[in-house]
Amino acid sequence: MSRNKSLPSSHRTGGLLAAGAVAGSVCLCLATVPASAAGSDPVVSRGVTIPTFYNPPAELPSANGALIRTEPMKLGLSIPGLDGRAMPGTATRLMYKSTDSTGQPVAVTGTYIEPSAAWTKSGPRPLVAVASGTMGQGDQCAPSLSLENPLTLTGDTTSVGYEALAIYRILATGSAVVLTDYAGLGATDRLHTYVNRLDEGHALLDAVRAARGLPSTSITTDSPTGLYGYSQGGGASASAAELQAAYAPDVPLKGTYAGAPPADLVSTMKGIDGSALAGALAWSISGFVQAYPQMRDVVDRNVSDSGKAVLKDASTMCIGDALFGYGFAKSSKWTKDGKSIADVIAAEPAAQAVLNEQRIGTMKPSGPVRVATGTQDDIVPHAQARQLAVDWCRKGGDVTYDAVKLPNLGDKIVTNHLVPLITDQGDAISWLTDRLAGKSVKSNCWTMPVQP
Repeated sequence: MSRNKSLPSSHRTGGLLAAGAVAGSVCLCLATVPASAAGSDPVVSRGVTIPTFYNPPAELPSANGALIRTEPMKLGLSIPGLDGRAMPGTATRLMYKSTDSTGQPVAVTGTYIEPSAAWTKSGPRPLVAVASGTMGQGDQCAPSLSLENPLTLTGDTTSVGYEALAIYRILATGSAVVLTDYAGLGATDRLHTYVNRLDEGHALLDAVRAARGLPSTSITTDSPTGLYGYSQGGGASASAAELQAAYAPDVPLKGTYAGAPPADLVSTMKGIDGSALAGALAWSISGFVQAYPQMRDVVDRNVSDSGKAVLKDASTMCIGDALFGYGFAKSSKWTKDGKSIADVIAAEPAAQAVLNEQRIGTMKPSGPVRVATGTQDDIVPHAQARQLAVDWCRKGGDVTYDAVKLPNLGDKIVTNHLVPLITDQGDAISWLTDRLAGKSVKSNCWTMPVQP
């Protein structure tokens, strides 16, 4: 079966909204999709066949984090170890139950990796839940699939599994890793709700629960837990740190790394608009249309037929496809009156309310957190990420803030956003490993003035 998931409505309706051509124009129309996501039939997304493992069942368990199914998974980058075990570890593909931003059950996929390296510090082996950075919105872009196939190049899909570097470095410390695909990325029954803080935070915390439910691993309920993410993943880990106390008190956190987190989506949308990563703006709009019915009305009133066609097309893309297809696009070309999407949201109270609900920084995070952001970052703007640290400090959070100071590496071409991912990675992993080993850390909130 070949199917493109695009512009879904709230899945309470049991269907998917597709932006389709009707009588020569593009409209929002309802196309019903069974809850079983086509049963055992494989889904093909932009030339890539999605394994039937990713088709959710019609009925889901009641408990968040409950395992639905698992299977062995081969890592695309691994070598045999001297003791016969693969390095950097042995992977298991997961599907588990979570709860989305509307309070409805959702099946989420991911990967658990049992490391080959020993944990040589005190206490039991830790578990790090990794929230991937931006991979795209098509099913074929799922982070778990990118671990299996680090480079995907077809006529319609370009995907690079860049998170493998951070994951393998974490595994080398002796920590186990669980990676979430988020809601709708991989799992074939809905669209990925890109940068939805509730969906992402829940999926990340429930990935920890799912990993702990696996048999024959070296982690236990006493294993220290950490969260790690950069960019989209930084927002997910930051959100999870805020949500943990109420949503997952059984998952005590020893440390959270939130790199370049998009805490303020209005500011981030302005940074992305017209940049090389402009396609990500389309992903966020389509995801919010699925989760919030009022956003569908905003899109109907303000987005042109050609703009809706862009949303439909982009919703099946990975980040490489979006860079080539919509790099440097301006959202003013997608609207009926030539306003940018940010201006549309500012003029629409319903849309503004949705974005306000997505703001990260309104709650005190659990455990120590480290926020790092490149001072030249113009894609996920530095100022709003730093403001997150300030907001958390004001709420009494245990915050370590680090500014990654680099020269301007090029406006709007993503380099100012991507380079800190690499340059800060070693420090981020060392900081998190120290927290997992029980080392204390002193907040540097007192050194941060309110203004950047």
